[in-house]
Amino acid sequence: MSRDLLLLLEPGFTDPAHPGERFVCPHGVAIEGLLASDPARVERLDVKRVSFLRPRQDVIAALDDAHQGLPVLVLGDEHPLPDDAETLGDKRFVTDTKRILALLAERHGFPKLH
Repeated sequence: MSRDLLLLLEPGFTDPAHPGERFVCPHGVAIEGLLASDPARVERLDVKRVSFLRPRQDVIAALDDAHQGLPVLVLGDEHPLPDDAETLGDKRFVTDTKRILALLAERHGFPKLH
């Protein structure tokens, strides 16, 4: 059995195009907030935070080099697969932030968005 894998940009990342500045991903910050609200539930899935710079080896290993955009939830087989998940070979994944938040609630018991 495989667990869900959530891949996010590491908070406070740097971008060589903007020396001396630190950033958060606008698509991942809500997910980070949800994870921080219930650390015990985070143990129910695998979470990796990766560097802003490409190539993003953890993302390539999970999907491929053409799908390095983040955030992404790569779906394991511990729960039923949603019909709206994208397919890449035998892998299913979701990249929409709101859908990731909904799936974290459905699959792992996090609070739902209101």
